[in-house]
Amino acid sequence: MKVLGIDIGGSSIKGAPVETGTGRLLAGRFKIETPLLLSPAEMADAAGMIATHFRWRGPVGIGFPGVIHGGTILTSANLDKKFIGCDAIKLFGKGTGRPVALTNDAAAAALAEMTFGAGRNFGGKVLLLTLGTGVGSVLFFRGALFPCELGHLQMDGRDAERRVASSVKRRKDLSWKEWGRRLSRYINILEGLFWPELIIIGGGVSAKHAKFFKYVKPRARMVPAEFLNEAGIVGAALWAEQERRA
Repeated sequence: MKVLGIDIGGSSIKGAPVETGTGRLLAGRFKIETPLLLSPAEMADAAGMIATHFRWRGPVGIGFPGVIHGGTILTSANLDKKFIGCDAIKLFGKGTGRPVALTNDAAAAALAEMTFGAGRNFGGKVLLLTLGTGVGSVLFFRGALFPCELGHLQMDGRDAERRVASSVKRRKDLSWKEWGRRLSRYINILEGLFWPELIIIGGGVSAKHAKFFKYVKPRARMVPAEFLNEAGIVGAALWAEQERRA
């Protein structure tokens, strides 16, 4: 099945058509930078631009950085607060002109990694973190995927993502060593709570994992995401396929 996967982030929206049987992108991803906060209508228009770019006529899967219940967005920590309470299925369906399925962006990334990537065929407990504008988090165990909001866990008196997101490293010009040690402390906190057997680090910064993994000292085995920053696109497409079959 071919599905257009769209990944909405805090600084860009990107998408590509995906072959859901293999997780392979069928074309190069199309990315729209969003340095300013877009309103829900503007973001829906951007999703429509991606669909138009690929002349897409099939189903669309979208990963959004917030809590999703059904088709409703409940939180929007790093995007316009007007998204909160939105019927996103209706919003993005109108923007793209196609049937849409919606899920949390980190959940989409986890679905891709557990199906075709770093977590495939692993039967134990997995923690996946996506490090970008914020921190996405998902737990996975024996086929069950559980989206979390562990980026909002308190660390040093504030949301942890305000200390360990890759955007914080860039904004504060932290060295890889300083940022890696912050990330290590955060992961140690999560390990004390959830005891994962495998930790997968995703987001664009995972492509540079050799620069900071040496400063992170987890109990569990830790690996970079295989799909890197394409995981959200692939996972959004897989989610849409699952929803159509449900």
